[in-house]
Amino acid sequence: MEQLIISLISGAVGGNVAGGLLKNLSLGTVGNSVAGIVGGGIGGQILAALGTGGMADAAAAGGLDIGAIVGQVASGGVGGAVVMALAGVVRNMMAK
Repeated sequence: MEQLIISLISGAVGGNVAGGLLKNLSLGTVGNSVAGIVGGGIGGQILAALGTGGMADAAAAGGLDIGAIVGQVASGGVGGAVVMALAGVVRNMMAK
């Protein structure tokens, strides 16, 4: 459960960072956050499916591995940024 929460939060942050950097693709704060949350969830699940998540194993062993947490934050943030950028591209294409 912790890995999902970390992925969702870092996805929202990643979506907003990408929206700040890519002004022409920005969906606004709420749109960036929603797209980032979706992307963060997807990114975290992909990482877990690849077997590199490791947080479930670390939590079962009695502690949280900092490397696993950093991996979840990175995958959630990147996933959030990618989905936000794709949503911005689609929105811009539909506006034309």
